[in-house]
Amino acid sequence: VHSPLMHAIVCVRLSIITPTALPTLHRIFVILNEPESQIVFSDTPGVIQPAYKMQEHMMKFVSDAFEDADVFLYLVEPGDRALKDEGFFQKLATTAVPVLLIVNKIDTTTQEALEEEVGYWQTSLPNAEIIPISALEQANTDYLLSRLKELVPVSPPYFAKDALTDTTERFFVSEIIREQILLNYKQEIPYRIAVDVEAFTEEEDIIRMRCIVYVARYSQPGIVWP
Repeated sequence: VHSPLMHAIVCVRLSIITPTALPTLHRIFVILNEPESQIVFSDTPGVIQPAYKMQEHMMKFVSDAFEDADVFLYLVEPGDRALKDEGFFQKLATTAVPVLLIVNKIDTTTQEALEEEVGYWQTSLPNAEIIPISALEQANTDYLLSRLKELVPVSPPYFAKDALTDTTERFFVSEIIREQILLNYKQEIPYRIAVDVEAFTEEEDIIRMRCIVYVARYSQPGIVWP
């Protein structure tokens, strides 16, 4: 599942959202509680062909989510045609688990182009149900949620009815800091960064934190990081 989609469905932002590709580095459980239902979403990094250790770690989260999912949501945008990972796509095409292929950002394209997009994915992934949406404008997200409720198996709730996630407060602090770094810096800071919250103390009217920002060594033509 993709972070902007989670924000649109649950209406609480638990994952960072930036213009930078693949901002999510971890697997985050997002819990939607309603009077008669509970749906646990697994918000994972986007699917890529890993090129280094951190990306291999990210794809392990995707693989784990694939193994225990009751419904798989594969999110694309208009114009997405290249397969980031052929092996993963083949698993998606042959799985017995229901697959919902979500075409997001329909507000950025025309009806004709959208019909072409839907036709392409119906041919490429015939086992999937194609659902066009706009997470930004919350267009067709109600229908997506209704389909999920029809497809998920009936079981007792896994989490308390007031839970939003199983992730710690410290983790979200580190993600908020990382989000602001990605939003406010461009070439000054490379994409591969991590934030470690060393100290987190809640006082009566203030929360005191001490964090370390790790910046990975990175180079490309014209840019060299120390």
